[in-house]
Amino acid sequence: MVIEIDEGSGFCFGVTRAIGKAEEELSNGKNLYCLGDIVHNGKECNRLQQLGLITIGHQEFNTLKDANVLLRAHGEPPSTYQKASENNIHIIDATCPVVLHLQERIRKEYLGDKGHKKQIVIFGKNGHAEVLGLVGQTEGTAIVIESPDEVSQLDFTRDISLYSQTTKSLDGFRSIVEYIQEHISPSATFKYADTICRQVANRMPHIRDFATRHDVILFVCGKKSSNGRVLFSQCLGVNPRSYMIDTASEVDPSWLNECDSIGICGATSTPKWLMEECKVHIQKLLSSNK
Repeated sequence: MVIEIDEGSGFCFGVTRAIGKAEEELSNGKNLYCLGDIVHNGKECNRLQQLGLITIGHQEFNTLKDANVLLRAHGEPPSTYQKASENNIHIIDATCPVVLHLQERIRKEYLGDKGHKKQIVIFGKNGHAEVLGLVGQTEGTAIVIESPDEVSQLDFTRDISLYSQTTKSLDGFRSIVEYIQEHISPSATFKYADTICRQVANRMPHIRDFATRHDVILFVCGKKSSNGRVLFSQCLGVNPRSYMIDTASEVDPSWLNECDSIGICGATSTPKWLMEECKVHIQKLLSSNK
Protein backbone atom coordinates (compact mmCIF):
# COMPACT_ATOMS: atom_id res chain seq x y z
CA MET A 1 0.00 0.00 0.00
CA VAL A 2 1.28 3.45 -0.96
CA ILE A 3 0.25 6.31 1.35
CA GLU A 4 1.37 9.73 0.14
CA ILE A 5 0.93 13.13 1.78
CA ASP A 6 0.64 15.93 -0.75
CA GLU A 7 3.65 18.21 -0.38
CA GLY A 8 1.67 21.12 -1.82
CA SER A 9 -1.02 20.98 0.87
CA GLY A 10 -0.92 22.70 4.23
CA PHE A 11 -0.80 26.24 5.53
CA CYS A 12 -0.46 29.08 3.07
CA PHE A 13 1.99 31.91 3.77
CA GLY A 14 -0.63 34.11 5.43
CA VAL A 15 -1.75 31.44 7.90
CA THR A 16 1.84 30.39 8.67
CA ARG A 17 2.70 34.03 9.41
CA ALA A 18 -0.33 34.54 11.68
CA ILE A 19 0.37 31.38 13.69
CA GLY A 20 4.04 32.35 13.98
CA LYS A 21 3.07 35.75 15.40
CA ALA A 22 0.72 34.10 17.90
CA GLU A 23 3.35 31.61 19.04
CA GLU A 24 5.92 34.38 19.40
CA GLU A 25 3.64 36.49 21.60
CA LEU A 26 2.59 33.50 23.69
CA SER A 27 6.20 32.39 24.20
CA ASN A 28 6.87 35.75 25.85
CA GLY A 29 4.26 34.95 28.48
CA LYS A 30 1.82 37.61 27.29
CA ASN A 31 -1.94 37.27 27.50
CA LEU A 32 -3.14 37.17 23.92
CA TYR A 33 -6.60 37.30 22.41
CA CYS A 34 -7.41 36.44 18.80
CA LEU A 35 -10.36 38.04 17.06
CA GLY A 36 -12.06 35.01 15.51
CA ASP A 37 -10.54 31.58 14.88
CA ILE A 38 -6.93 32.11 13.85
CA VAL A 39 -7.40 29.38 11.23
CA HIS A 40 -10.44 27.40 10.09
CA ASN A 41 -9.19 24.20 11.65
CA GLY A 42 -10.47 23.11 15.05
CA LYS A 43 -7.50 20.92 15.90
CA GLU A 44 -4.97 23.70 15.29
CA CYS A 45 -7.11 26.18 17.23
CA ASN A 46 -7.18 23.73 20.16
CA ARG A 47 -3.39 23.40 20.02
CA LEU A 48 -2.93 27.16 20.25
CA GLN A 49 -5.58 27.42 22.96
CA GLN A 50 -3.48 25.05 25.06
CA LEU A 51 -0.57 27.47 24.60
CA GLY A 52 -2.75 30.27 26.00
CA LEU A 53 -4.44 31.84 22.97
CA ILE A 54 -7.94 33.10 23.81
CA THR A 55 -10.35 33.31 20.87
CA ILE A 56 -13.03 36.01 21.08
CA GLY A 57 -15.78 37.36 18.86
CA HIS A 58 -16.50 40.97 17.93
CA GLN A 59 -19.01 41.37 20.74
CA GLU A 60 -16.35 40.52 23.33
CA PHE A 61 -13.78 42.59 21.48
CA ASN A 62 -15.98 45.69 21.69
CA THR A 63 -15.98 45.54 25.50
CA LEU A 64 -12.29 44.60 25.89
CA LYS A 65 -9.85 47.20 27.21
CA ASP A 66 -6.06 47.39 27.76
CA ALA A 67 -5.35 44.05 26.07
CA ASN A 68 -3.27 42.44 23.34
CA VAL A 69 -5.33 41.28 20.36
CA LEU A 70 -4.09 39.45 17.28
CA LEU A 71 -5.88 40.05 13.98
CA ARG A 72 -5.77 36.91 11.87
CA ALA A 73 -4.75 36.63 8.22
CA HIS A 74 -8.27 37.34 6.91
CA GLY A 75 -8.04 41.02 7.88
CA GLU A 76 -10.53 43.37 9.52
CA PRO A 77 -12.54 46.47 8.53
CA PRO A 78 -11.46 49.98 9.64
CA SER A 79 -14.06 49.93 12.44
CA THR A 80 -12.05 47.27 14.27
CA TYR A 81 -8.95 49.46 14.35
CA GLN A 82 -11.05 52.41 15.49
CA LYS A 83 -12.49 50.41 18.40
CA ALA A 84 -8.99 49.22 19.36
CA SER A 85 -7.81 52.82 19.51
CA GLU A 86 -10.76 53.83 21.70
CA ASN A 87 -10.23 50.95 24.14
CA ASN A 88 -6.42 51.08 24.37
CA ILE A 89 -6.06 47.68 22.71
CA HIS A 90 -2.65 46.77 21.34
CA ILE A 91 -3.12 45.19 17.91
CA ILE A 92 -0.79 42.48 16.65
CA ASP A 93 -1.71 42.69 12.99
CA ALA A 94 -1.31 39.36 11.17
CA THR A 95 -3.40 40.37 8.16
CA CYS A 96 -2.01 38.54 5.13
CA PRO A 97 -0.01 41.03 2.98
CA VAL A 98 -2.02 39.95 -0.08
CA VAL A 99 -5.29 40.76 1.72
CA LEU A 100 -3.87 44.01 3.11
CA HIS A 101 -2.87 45.16 -0.39
CA LEU A 102 -6.37 44.33 -1.64
CA GLN A 103 -7.96 46.31 1.20
CA GLU A 104 -5.82 49.32 0.30
CA ARG A 105 -6.78 49.10 -3.39
CA ILE A 106 -10.49 48.96 -2.60
CA ARG A 107 -10.21 51.80 -0.07
CA LYS A 108 -8.38 53.97 -2.62
CA GLU A 109 -11.02 53.18 -5.26
CA TYR A 110 -13.83 54.09 -2.88
CA LEU A 111 -12.29 57.36 -1.71
CA GLY A 112 -11.40 58.33 -5.27
CA ASP A 113 -15.02 58.09 -6.38
CA LYS A 114 -16.18 61.41 -4.90
CA GLY A 115 -19.88 61.00 -5.70
CA HIS A 116 -19.77 57.24 -5.03
CA LYS A 117 -21.45 56.71 -8.38
CA LYS A 118 -19.70 53.50 -9.37
CA GLN A 119 -20.50 50.02 -8.16
CA ILE A 120 -17.61 48.40 -6.30
CA VAL A 121 -18.22 44.67 -6.63
CA ILE A 122 -16.49 41.88 -4.71
CA PHE A 123 -16.63 38.27 -5.86
CA GLY A 124 -16.65 36.49 -2.51
CA LYS A 125 -18.59 34.72 0.21
CA ASN A 126 -21.06 36.87 2.14
CA GLY A 127 -20.16 36.96 5.82
CA HIS A 128 -16.66 35.58 5.31
CA ALA A 129 -14.13 37.36 7.53
CA GLU A 130 -12.00 38.54 4.60
CA VAL A 131 -15.03 39.82 2.69
CA LEU A 132 -16.29 41.72 5.75
CA GLY A 133 -12.91 43.43 5.90
CA LEU A 134 -13.07 44.32 2.21
CA VAL A 135 -16.64 45.62 2.33
CA GLY A 136 -15.63 47.68 5.37
CA GLN A 137 -13.22 49.66 3.18
CA THR A 138 -16.28 51.04 1.36
CA GLU A 139 -18.31 51.86 4.47
CA GLY A 140 -20.50 48.85 3.72
CA THR A 141 -21.52 49.92 0.21
CA ALA A 142 -19.69 47.28 -1.87
CA ILE A 143 -21.83 44.65 -3.61
CA VAL A 144 -20.88 41.04 -2.86
CA ILE A 145 -21.44 38.40 -5.54
CA GLU A 146 -21.07 34.82 -4.30
CA SER A 147 -21.28 33.07 -7.68
CA PRO A 148 -21.32 33.93 -11.40
CA ASP A 149 -25.09 33.28 -11.35
CA GLU A 150 -25.60 36.46 -9.28
CA VAL A 151 -23.84 38.87 -11.64
CA SER A 152 -27.09 39.74 -13.46
CA GLN A 153 -28.22 41.73 -10.38
CA LEU A 154 -25.77 44.53 -11.23
CA ASP A 155 -26.82 47.77 -12.87
CA PHE A 156 -25.01 47.67 -16.21
CA THR A 157 -25.80 51.32 -16.93
CA ARG A 158 -23.45 52.38 -14.09
CA ASP A 159 -19.66 52.10 -13.83
CA ILE A 160 -18.41 48.84 -12.29
CA SER A 161 -15.13 48.04 -10.53
CA LEU A 162 -14.69 44.33 -9.81
CA TYR A 163 -12.41 42.69 -7.23
CA SER A 164 -12.21 39.21 -5.78
CA GLN A 165 -11.78 37.61 -2.39
CA THR A 166 -8.24 36.21 -2.50
CA THR A 167 -9.30 32.56 -2.22
CA LYS A 168 -12.04 32.42 -4.86
CA SER A 169 -11.96 30.37 -8.06
CA LEU A 170 -10.15 31.87 -11.04
CA ASP A 171 -12.64 30.27 -13.43
CA GLY A 172 -15.55 31.82 -11.55
CA PHE A 173 -13.91 35.24 -11.62
CA ARG A 174 -13.22 35.01 -15.35
CA SER A 175 -16.81 34.05 -16.12
CA ILE A 176 -18.04 37.11 -14.18
CA VAL A 177 -15.63 39.34 -16.11
CA GLU A 178 -16.89 37.93 -19.42
CA TYR A 179 -20.55 38.42 -18.47
CA ILE A 180 -20.02 42.05 -17.44
CA GLN A 181 -18.02 42.78 -20.59
CA GLU A 182 -20.89 41.43 -22.69
CA HIS A 183 -23.62 43.38 -20.85
CA ILE A 184 -22.03 46.67 -19.76
CA SER A 185 -23.63 49.74 -21.33
CA PRO A 186 -21.52 51.72 -23.84
CA SER A 187 -22.01 54.74 -21.56
CA ALA A 188 -20.53 52.97 -18.52
CA THR A 189 -16.98 51.83 -17.72
CA PHE A 190 -15.86 48.46 -16.42
CA LYS A 191 -12.57 47.85 -14.60
CA TYR A 192 -11.51 44.66 -12.91
CA ALA A 193 -8.57 43.51 -10.83
CA ASP A 194 -7.68 39.82 -10.55
CA THR A 195 -6.87 39.81 -6.85
CA ILE A 196 -6.94 36.03 -6.33
CA CYS A 197 -3.92 34.76 -4.42
CA ARG A 198 -1.80 32.71 -6.81
CA GLN A 199 -0.43 30.54 -4.01
CA VAL A 200 -4.01 29.41 -3.42
CA ALA A 201 -5.16 29.39 -7.06
CA ASN A 202 -2.19 27.28 -8.17
CA ARG A 203 -3.20 24.59 -5.71
CA MET A 204 -6.27 23.75 -7.75
CA PRO A 205 -4.55 22.22 -10.81
CA HIS A 206 -1.93 20.68 -8.51
CA ILE A 207 -4.48 19.01 -6.26
CA ARG A 208 -6.46 17.71 -9.24
CA ASP A 209 -3.30 16.07 -10.54
CA PHE A 210 -2.55 14.62 -7.09
CA ALA A 211 -6.10 13.21 -6.83
CA THR A 212 -5.79 11.39 -10.17
CA ARG A 213 -2.65 9.56 -9.02
CA HIS A 214 -4.32 7.67 -6.16
CA ASP A 215 -7.18 5.20 -5.75
CA VAL A 216 -8.50 6.95 -2.65
CA ILE A 217 -8.15 10.58 -1.54
CA LEU A 218 -8.53 11.68 2.07
CA PHE A 219 -8.97 15.44 2.19
CA VAL A 220 -8.23 16.70 5.70
CA CYS A 221 -10.03 19.94 6.40
CA GLY A 222 -11.90 21.89 9.07
CA LYS A 223 -15.64 22.19 8.51
CA LYS A 224 -15.48 26.01 8.45
CA SER A 225 -12.92 26.30 5.64
CA SER A 226 -14.38 27.76 2.44
CA ASN A 227 -11.03 27.22 0.72
CA GLY A 228 -11.23 23.58 1.80
CA ARG A 229 -14.64 23.11 0.19
CA VAL A 230 -13.34 24.54 -3.09
CA LEU A 231 -10.23 22.33 -3.11
CA PHE A 232 -12.17 19.23 -2.08
CA SER A 233 -14.57 19.75 -5.00
CA GLN A 234 -11.52 19.71 -7.29
CA CYS A 235 -10.52 16.31 -5.87
CA LEU A 236 -14.03 14.90 -6.11
CA GLY A 237 -14.34 16.12 -9.69
CA VAL A 238 -11.50 13.85 -10.84
CA ASN A 239 -11.67 11.09 -8.24
CA PRO A 240 -15.10 9.93 -6.95
CA ARG A 241 -13.36 8.05 -4.12
CA SER A 242 -12.47 11.33 -2.40
CA TYR A 243 -13.55 11.83 1.21
CA MET A 244 -13.42 14.94 3.39
CA ILE A 245 -12.44 14.36 7.01
CA ASP A 246 -11.76 16.66 9.95
CA THR A 247 -9.71 14.14 11.94
CA ALA A 248 -8.15 10.71 11.51
CA SER A 249 -10.92 9.12 13.60
CA GLU A 250 -13.44 9.90 10.82
CA VAL A 251 -11.76 7.50 8.38
CA ASP A 252 -14.15 4.68 7.46
CA PRO A 253 -12.08 1.46 6.98
CA SER A 254 -14.44 0.41 4.15
CA TRP A 255 -13.10 3.33 2.07
CA LEU A 256 -9.77 1.53 1.87
CA ASN A 257 -11.12 -1.67 0.29
CA GLU A 258 -9.71 -2.65 -3.11
CA CYS A 259 -7.16 0.11 -2.91
CA ASP A 260 -3.43 0.16 -3.71
CA SER A 261 -2.68 3.83 -3.08
CA ILE A 262 -4.03 6.51 -0.75
CA GLY A 263 -3.41 10.23 -1.15
CA ILE A 264 -3.72 12.57 1.83
CA CYS A 265 -4.12 16.28 1.15
CA GLY A 266 -5.77 19.35 2.64
CA ALA A 267 -6.67 23.02 2.59
CA THR A 268 -4.58 26.13 3.17
CA SER A 269 -5.84 25.92 6.76
CA THR A 270 -4.79 22.29 7.32
CA PRO A 271 -1.66 21.74 9.42
CA LYS A 272 0.88 19.22 8.17
CA TRP A 273 0.94 17.51 11.56
CA LEU A 274 -2.75 16.65 11.19
CA MET A 275 -2.16 15.00 7.80
CA GLU A 276 0.72 13.05 9.37
CA GLU A 277 -1.66 11.87 12.12
CA CYS A 278 -4.04 10.58 9.46
CA LYS A 279 -1.26 8.65 7.75
CA VAL A 280 -0.26 6.96 11.02
CA HIS A 281 -3.91 6.14 11.74
CA ILE A 282 -4.36 4.53 8.31
CA GLN A 283 -1.19 2.47 8.74
CA LYS A 284 -2.59 1.15 12.01
CA LEU A 285 -5.91 0.32 10.39
CA LEU A 286 -4.20 -1.57 7.60
CA SER A 287 -1.96 -3.47 10.03
CA SER A 288 -4.93 -4.55 12.17
CA ASN A 289 -6.70 -5.89 9.07
CA LYS A 290 -3.84 -8.13 8.05
